[in-house]
Amino acid sequence: MSNERIQRRLAAILAADVVGYSRLMEWDEASTLTELKLRWSDMVEPLVARHQGRVFKTIGDAILAEFGSAIGAVECAIEVQQAMAAANADVPAERRIVLRIGVHLGDVMVEGSDLYGDGVNVATRIEGLADPGGVVISDGIHEHMRGRLGIDFVDGGNREVKNIERALHIWTWSPKTAAPADAVGGLQPPLGKPSIAVLPFDNMSGDPEQGYFADGIAEDIITDLSRVSGLFVIARNSSFAYKGQAPDVRKVSRELGVRYVLEGSVRRAANRIRINAQMIDGTTGGHLWAERYDRDLEDIFAVQDEVTRTIVSALEVKLTAGEEARRGKHGKVDPEVYDLIVRARQTALQFRPEASVEARKMLERALAIDPGLALGYSGLAMVTFADYANQWNGATEDNLTKARELAHQAIETDDTEPQGHIALAICLSWMRRLDEAELEAERAIALDPNSAQAFSVLGSVRDFQGQHEDAVALFTRAHRLDPQFDMSLHLMGRALLALGRFDEAEIAFKRRLALAPRTDMTRFYLACLYGLTGRHDEARAYWQETQQVNPNFSVERLGQILPYRNPSQLGRLVEGLRNAGIAI
Repeated sequence: MSNERIQRRLAAILAADVVGYSRLMEWDEASTLTELKLRWSDMVEPLVARHQGRVFKTIGDAILAEFGSAIGAVECAIEVQQAMAAANADVPAERRIVLRIGVHLGDVMVEGSDLYGDGVNVATRIEGLADPGGVVISDGIHEHMRGRLGIDFVDGGNREVKNIERALHIWTWSPKTAAPADAVGGLQPPLGKPSIAVLPFDNMSGDPEQGYFADGIAEDIITDLSRVSGLFVIARNSSFAYKGQAPDVRKVSRELGVRYVLEGSVRRAANRIRINAQMIDGTTGGHLWAERYDRDLEDIFAVQDEVTRTIVSALEVKLTAGEEARRGKHGKVDPEVYDLIVRARQTALQFRPEASVEARKMLERALAIDPGLALGYSGLAMVTFADYANQWNGATEDNLTKARELAHQAIETDDTEPQGHIALAICLSWMRRLDEAELEAERAIALDPNSAQAFSVLGSVRDFQGQHEDAVALFTRAHRLDPQFDMSLHLMGRALLALGRFDEAEIAFKRRLALAPRTDMTRFYLACLYGLTGRHDEARAYWQETQQVNPNFSVERLGQILPYRNPSQLGRLVEGLRNAGIAI
């Protein structure tokens, strides 16, 4: 490589190779090659991508991947080993494909799509020190992940490796010594908690327009399961990423880090419904149970409760006294009201001014029919707040006050409905009443311990209070529950920036941009970050992009709506812009 072409950067490198590859090839070369290619393409590469990594080289029995985050690389390494173990479960021991993995953080040289240098060399050398099915990390990686993952690495001491002059301090993880985990996943669900994802239900009504109704049934089952503290439940946003596909359940299990997957179908005829549901073990693909429910539409809540009870029973989860008391508390529902609530919820998710108007009309119609519907008030509160936050539909300060009043009304109607508490927490935080907002967000989590939204809201409150480390932990939890939720990456980046962890903040912001390329706020924070770290050309470029995406972007308005308890936090952001020569 000529000096002109050399680029350098810091990267986390994952190196993996197959244990006993020569023996496997001698046994059956064709089958081994076929199976290994499938493992690379169907298992390892998707997991690397899910953790925002990139496979840059595959050589026979070895694979090399680059990550911008040390945490992401370690999460991926553990998840790959757990996925490989699951895939080997029914394979004779002598024919199993088993990996050793090494992860190192170091300087790399870039040539096209390939990487060279110390970062790659060390990763490939320490990989050979791992137990079969295990992971070895270097001291630098361990320092980055300390206290941030529920994964125990054992001190492996200083080790000499071939062609590396210095001794390397390593840390090891082995499936022989690891605590048993419920599922394949980077950030593991709490031990002992069965984990589940509910896929979008198929619409079998013969009318494509009824697709929203099938989605609504699946969403409500997710919501119902989410409130069971003994379960770990993936959020709707991530499980619905598979909508319109026919994914292999085992692939879904690996990608979302859950053991169980629920899938089903809905057929609606007038005011009668038929729901077919089946639960599958994602590690084996085996069916655990299947049920059919034929009911009147007005009994839809009872059906959803019955589905939840069947799952809870099958997974041997014990409900708390409070959860048991809340089971089946909803009676019959007017079919039109249910229809309006489901359509309003999905319309609001379009996140456009016109969609906000339509969702409002539907919710107001639902409340006119049933004034005792807490979900109607909490939905209206969120729509009203969205108008205010985004300056849609002629919104004024009165929108924020009205949104808070609607949230209060939702809670007064049903204190056990978490969405009312979430809406109120959001409104109170924007009103700079952070301590009150904190209590509401904590109440929402107590009612729905699997709500990624509630964890994100509480994380934001803690971030604005100045408790940035706590905020990062809460945003991490939210992202694990909802891996496809891009906003949690932005919020995490914001908290990391406040902590001065610039490299990690940059990675989080860049990941968010990859998922939401039209965001102005993430570009703004990147401009500030680059200004603070002396990368002024990049700061100016991102500031210009911010204004292109949103010509009405205003730092002054940002100061009005970001409720930092310590005003110096916003001042620090502005300082970054001024360092780059940006006039505001």
